[in-house]
Amino acid sequence: MERVSDSAALSYDNMDAGQTLYVRSTSGQYQAATDSDVLAAARVAAETLIGEQVDMSNPGVVKRYFQAKLSGVGHEVAAVLYLNTRCKVIRYMEMSHGTLTQASVYPREIVKAALRLDAAAIIMSHNHPSGTLEPSAADLTLTRQLKHALALVDVRFLDHIIVAGASATSLAELGQM
Repeated sequence: MERVSDSAALSYDNMDAGQTLYVRSTSGQYQAATDSDVLAAARVAAETLIGEQVDMSNPGVVKRYFQAKLSGVGHEVAAVLYLNTRCKVIRYMEMSHGTLTQASVYPREIVKAALRLDAAAIIMSHNHPSGTLEPSAADLTLTRQLKHALALVDVRFLDHIIVAGASATSLAELGQM
């Protein structure tokens, strides 16, 4: 295994050098990490992006968080961050796992969870495995319906993030909330 100095591994000069990552198997042997291994580790590492003190009202932080959680998943996943009154995370929940092109999302279930968790606000996200960042008509309809349902129980719907590959878009930033 080739040893790379820490400074070289962190420099911008070798970004395309392609470092091989290794994972330990259940038998204790090291093997080259697969793309799935790397993505699974990224989803776990995403939890470190949001500590109890992170203000999730910052769209950049929220987009990076959901990118780490949903990028690279081969089917649609709809997820919700439930927040307290200071926009700190109470819980991350994946509400629906769907197919390549759609996931069934039920506003009733999102509202029930918000009430159960005593959430003051939510941020929703889902991925587009197709790679398009453009919100679909169904995405915009769901956003309107969910915003209305949450308003009835005094829970703010702050944003709906769409993740496509290594990019993400905020419907709030697009003026679609």
